[in-house]
Amino acid sequence: MATDRTDEPVAKRLGELVLTSSHVEEFLHDLAVEAAAELSSTGQQVSCSITVVRRKKAATAASSDGRARSMDEVQYIFNDGPCLSAIRLATTIHVPDLHHESRWPEYLEAVNEGTLKSILAVPIPVDSDARAALNLYSDGKDAFPAHSVALAERFAREASQSLRLALRIAQLTDARDDLAAAMASRTTIDLAAGAIMGQNRCNQETAMAILKTASSTRNIKLRDVAARVIASVSADDTVSTHFDA
Repeated sequence: MATDRTDEPVAKRLGELVLTSSHVEEFLHDLAVEAAAELSSTGQQVSCSITVVRRKKAATAASSDGRARSMDEVQYIFNDGPCLSAIRLATTIHVPDLHHESRWPEYLEAVNEGTLKSILAVPIPVDSDARAALNLYSDGKDAFPAHSVALAERFAREASQSLRLALRIAQLTDARDDLAAAMASRTTIDLAAGAIMGQNRCNQETAMAILKTASSTRNIKLRDVAARVIASVSADDTVSTHFDA
């Protein structure tokens, strides 16, 4: 949950968000809400989203509201737009008035029918494995004057460390989950091989060959074949675990 906005530094508030968030998605949502509140304090109502690019694929990691997310997704359709340009060029992209903008023609044609008037996209320094941007949208024309741009750029700089930490935590969590899944799969296969060894009176190499043959001929994943063997043995100790090649 987002923290109450106070006079304490943005970096400190965001650091607390990392510590109090139960998962990275919650932190990113709170980051977007915090940015929208920070920039709305300049007098314009602002929507915010956070775009993260990983493995050359862009995605909206979080948004303060549905409008910000939908504006991002239009950019992804055309693979072009302010936030993607901010990330690719590593520079702030400012659109004071959409009706007097000529860059990204397909994107502009898609969004110009709405009430959106101003866009500000600011890159967030992360690391070599990911790139990110803070995307701000407003229905007000010239909603981001020079002091608002400076405030957004400062927010992006101060958010950089917290975002880097959150993404690193997510990466480590994914690695842990992948390792746990691999270990569980390995355990299932080893248990099934043991069951086959016991019932067929064969060695482990032969038991593994039986499992692999069953997996291949039945077009079923090895782990799923092993799980079926264990399930059959658990249900009835007399069930044979012999597979026809």
